[in-house]
Amino acid sequence: MSEQEAEQSPVAKKIEDVGRTTLIGVSEIGYCASLIWESLYWAFMGKSMGQPVRLQSVFAQMMETGIRAIPIVAMLAVTVGMMLAIQGIYTMRIFGAESHVTIGIAFSVVREFAPLITGILVAGRSGSALAARIGIMNINQEVDALSVMGINPVRFLVAPALLAMVIMVPCLTFFSDVIGLLGAGIYVSLDLGVSLAAYWDQVFEWLRVDDVMHGLGKSVLFAILIAVIGVANGAGVRGGAEGVGKVTTRAVVQSISAIVLTDMLFAFMVTR
Repeated sequence: MSEQEAEQSPVAKKIEDVGRTTLIGVSEIGYCASLIWESLYWAFMGKSMGQPVRLQSVFAQMMETGIRAIPIVAMLAVTVGMMLAIQGIYTMRIFGAESHVTIGIAFSVVREFAPLITGILVAGRSGSALAARIGIMNINQEVDALSVMGINPVRFLVAPALLAMVIMVPCLTFFSDVIGLLGAGIYVSLDLGVSLAAYWDQVFEWLRVDDVMHGLGKSVLFAILIAVIGVANGAGVRGGAEGVGKVTTRAVVQSISAIVLTDMLFAFMVTR
């Protein structure tokens, strides 16, 4: 090997690594898109084909994803609402306009913080569990067994989880809206001496249905991302328990990253 070839080989290797990583990323995006399409297909066409998505599985996933997450969502929503009130009053007091803090709190909770915090919480709680469950089933060859028995794995495993996420994450987001605004109202009432009735009057005066739908719309996208990323990582598990741990961590990191990026893009496009 010549000296020039030796100098170029690290560069060529780097380019090859970048190309391979890009190819893997594109293939994963394509796999996620196919999961969404197949899940929707089985959800709407499964009954006509004699293989409907089992409602029992959907309700079980809804219980796990939504109902059992209510306590932690409520605690975080109250905390975030009070934190926004504390920081908002402190900032507005500099300009002598602390009486208008309700406007900023209402918009911040409903449009940004409630869907974002709920999405991150569901990603860490349910997205990781979904990735681990699919990963363990894949290692134990249970997914292959479903195919051998004539049961489509996407219909049996993915579609119920996706439907449950799409239903429950917006419900949790709306619940987080109410609890977050309530927590902020309690602090505003104690700090500024404003009654809760007057606080809610200001909230309803400034908030519109579009503001609530802005947050709920984002939460639907977050739900799809969490479910699909969790399943995709679980399906790609390699090795034993160590592999399951890696894909679980990877699913949480990817889900949270996708949620934050989607939140920024959604807010940018909608507010133009």
